Amino acid sequence: MTDLTQVKAWANEHPLEPAHVDCATAVMLKILDGKCKMNAIEKEVMAHLYQAVKHRPGLKIGEEMDQFIAEAVTQLDDELRDQIYEKRVLAETMISRPVMKAFKAMIRQKGLFNLDTANEKVVSKRLPRAKFKSPQPMLRSF
Repeated sequence: MTDLTQVKAWANEHPLEPAHVDCATAVMLKILDGKCKMNAIEKEVMAHLYQAVKHRPGLKIGEEMDQFIAEAVTQLDDELRDQIYEKRVLAETMISRPVMKAFKAMIRQKGLFNLDTANEKVVSKRLPRAKFKSPQPMLRSF
């Protein structure tokens, strides 16, 4: 398990730009929406990162979204899920694809997913992308 204090320390050592705070908020909405494709450890780290930076100003996403997320975390129901979906889509449209890609690359490059915890090391479980080669037709000989 990851530790919030370690993620807070990482966030203090690697201050995020306001656009990156927006990215952390959008990822948190994606986690709440169930659409985040990260593994469980990465989701936990990203939720901690959101907690560590939510008080910082974003570029386009404001405090009202943080208040909404706080409510959603405490009482997640079907009605709120629909609102989470709408807010997530809105947040994603506010952030350009290159900005989100740069944010994800930066947090990986700066070791957010490689933080040491008390007795274990948190390491991303993602495998490098392999180049896809189309399968050669197989001939059967009988």
